[in-house]
Amino acid sequence: MPDADEERTYGGLPGAFPYAFRSSDSRVFRSYAVVSALVTVGVTLLLGLALVVLIGNTVGGAGGSLTLSRSFYVLVGLLVVVPMVAPVLLVARRHRRTRSETRYDRRLAAAGYLFLASLYAGLVITVPPSQQTPASGPLAPVVDAMYALPGMAGIVPPLVAALLIGLVHWRSDDSGH
Repeated sequence: MPDADEERTYGGLPGAFPYAFRSSDSRVFRSYAVVSALVTVGVTLLLGLALVVLIGNTVGGAGGSLTLSRSFYVLVGLLVVVPMVAPVLLVARRHRRTRSETRYDRRLAAAGYLFLASLYAGLVITVPPSQQTPASGPLAPVVDAMYALPGMAGIVPPLVAALLIGLVHWRSDDSGH
């Protein structure tokens, strides 16, 4: 059971990252905690700046579709950020309650890294044909196949990877839920 000092340092989302990092014995998970924190900050800044630019470009317009596009930025941001931070939050929660095993931490970190890779794959799939660069190297056939997919298929890799995070947690949950 965590001591009183550790319990106080866990104060929501910002406190979950250092708490989970300190509590875990898994180097893979610790690396994921750092990488996901950096990527989450970067994605949040990019989406925040994009929203500011969108609002600036549409400030004189009426509501309707402009309001919808602003809301869409926020929704996409949540759909990207929540699965990125979920492994850290789940590990922090588990350590706070039961002193999790390293195997659980490692599995969630692997699922988290897979989600980050799936975001990249989804972005590659959605590159417009006019902006696609010729692929070279050993992964050229994979990139070409991804370019050939319809743009809407770009949602599939992150969606599957996000579901996998939930599945890993659920399958590893030994609390009887």
